[in-house]
Amino acid sequence: MGSVLLVIHLITAIFLVAVILMQRSNGGALNGLGGGSGANSFLTARGTGNLLTRTTAILATIFFITSISLCLYYKGAEHPSTSVLDVAPAAQQAPVAPAAPNVPTAK
Repeated sequence: MGSVLLVIHLITAIFLVAVILMQRSNGGALNGLGGGSGANSFLTARGTGNLLTRTTAILATIFFITSISLCLYYKGAEHPSTSVLDVAPAAQQAPVAPAAPNVPTAK
């Protein structure tokens, strides 16, 4: 169940970013790049704006619901409280102290 929610959440996030970027901005970032403002468009500029606004609202609602659902789902799931760094590999041994250096000394 968690995997399905996570996939829906990620797909929704990707579509939400795409729809937000397609909206007409005042600064002109994506103006004229297929935003529906051309003369050959089957939707008017106003209709496209309303459609994108509705789509954004729906995707934002789905994103919000999946976020809360994932939080509630993983809150009840049991996860180990140990870290990967806390668990030592079985083959690893304790470090050995280095031997004293074998250096000639002057008498």
